[in-house]
Amino acid sequence: MPFDGVVAKSIVQELTGELAGGRIDKILQPESDEIVLVVRARSKNSRLLLSASPRYPRIHLTETVKENPPVPPAFCMLLRKHLARGRIISFDFNDYERIIGINIEAAGELGDISQKKLVIEIMGRHSNIILLNEAGRILDAIKHVDSDISSVREVMPARLYILPPPQDKVSPSRLDIPELVRLLGSSDKSIEKFLLDNIKGFSPLLCREVCWRADIDGHGRASVLSDGERTALAQALRSVIEEIRNDEYHPAVYYEDEQHQVPLDFHCIGISQYAFGELFDTVSQALDRFYASRDNAEHLRKKKADLYKVLNNSIERCSKKLAIQQDALRESADREKFRLYGELITANIYAIPRNAEKVSLMNYYSENGEYVEIPLDPDLTPQANAQHYFRKYAKAKSTYINTTHQIQQTQIELDYLESVFQTLDNCTSVQEIDEVRQELADQGYMARKRRRSDKKETAATKPFRYRSSDGFDILVGKNNIQNDRLTLRTAQSGDIWLHTKAVPGSHVIIRRNGRDIPDRTIEQAAIIAAWHSKARMSSNVQVDYTQVKNVNKPSGAKPGMVIYTNYKTAVVTPDQSLVESLRV
Repeated sequence: MPFDGVVAKSIVQELTGELAGGRIDKILQPESDEIVLVVRARSKNSRLLLSASPRYPRIHLTETVKENPPVPPAFCMLLRKHLARGRIISFDFNDYERIIGINIEAAGELGDISQKKLVIEIMGRHSNIILLNEAGRILDAIKHVDSDISSVREVMPARLYILPPPQDKVSPSRLDIPELVRLLGSSDKSIEKFLLDNIKGFSPLLCREVCWRADIDGHGRASVLSDGERTALAQALRSVIEEIRNDEYHPAVYYEDEQHQVPLDFHCIGISQYAFGELFDTVSQALDRFYASRDNAEHLRKKKADLYKVLNNSIERCSKKLAIQQDALRESADREKFRLYGELITANIYAIPRNAEKVSLMNYYSENGEYVEIPLDPDLTPQANAQHYFRKYAKAKSTYINTTHQIQQTQIELDYLESVFQTLDNCTSVQEIDEVRQELADQGYMARKRRRSDKKETAATKPFRYRSSDGFDILVGKNNIQNDRLTLRTAQSGDIWLHTKAVPGSHVIIRRNGRDIPDRTIEQAAIIAAWHSKARMSSNVQVDYTQVKNVNKPSGAKPGMVIYTNYKTAVVTPDQSLVESLRV
């Protein structure tokens, strides 16, 4: 967990400086396990977030504003009763434990002043937010823990608050580094695990950082370290401990890539094991950026989940239907044989004996004139056998015609669903996901989401905008509805339209504006089209392009589905760096 005891110490120091003496103006509970205190301090309003989320428990100042439920939860109402207009006296923090207390002086219902304590325990899935009275008894908690859940301690109203059992670790303020390094020799644990089990407040990230600075493999056994490696480890550990003791904070978020798109970790001290980091002025700013990105990703994942389910079910249904239709088409492949049998029997009707089970007749349609053996029903006359084969031919022919059409329609639907799936994969905001949901509802794949009558509809999202090296605007649709709007309404007849060949992807438009479009711009637009398609991770992607006037939408076609003529094809390889460099 990134929020370790060292981060907890730094955040308490920051909150003490920012909020001590401040008044609590508002108390909100936007999520079932989150509390937000709006505090007036230092002539400004600050939002203090307390989260008991099992995935991301934390405490810090935040700029993120979430929508609150119309009816406040019971715990929120209790906090308002006891803490509203209360003054924050101080923050409690005990020796790198991730348990932080907020001491608050507030007036009771009768106007009498009393002290309350709001405790946040940051302990993974056991995290909690607990309100205590002056006597240290629990008034309530955001999560109740009874004896059925925990045999160690109960967290229930009226119970005396008891701290979680202490960990058998040494605080960084009292750590004897030579003694700790000496103990390494008798441990069978990995180096990182040994550090984690012995130093209070250390997270796996800090343990890795120590090993990184020492240039040793943290997964290796502690007992097999050489003398030189022990010395390097002691020096690295000393440098980290000194930064912690001296409060040398350099809050930063660390990312997977140079574009700072995927946050990996954060910390209040400098972490050298990551190549890409972003420094912040305060620990709260770093925490807010990191968790906002994580929360947003989690929120988007949840929003997408039910749409993925609808799409997967629909794609599976279409695929099964297509398989059945293709089987039926294969069964109708012998239709011409049935017609031939009927015609040969009719031509030789007087030469065929009654009650025959089969007959061998010359195929006068063949140049070689070979004989064809035809099975017969002995209970039927030759004429009735001929009519039987003609009926089988007519049925097979009808099946072929109908099934061919059905296969075309099913394939169109399958292509459409895969295009929506691709669109959903590329959604980066709640608004974009809602547009996909609306599209699926309009097409009958899911129920329409009820809108509150007092809630205004949000404006449609705008296409991606790029500018080529030659100065031409390039527009890219984010979803099928937008693709239609972009191609059929926004674009001019002389503009260039691009789309990946036989691969789900976005419509791409090069705005001509009365100028001739050079080959370099067409190539760059083709790369953009390939990037915004299912073939993003492929090479040698075929992209068709033509003038917008050659693109038409058939009557009744699904959103984003068009036909085009007089096109050329470019073969390109998607290039993320080029695409991002052209983004406006």
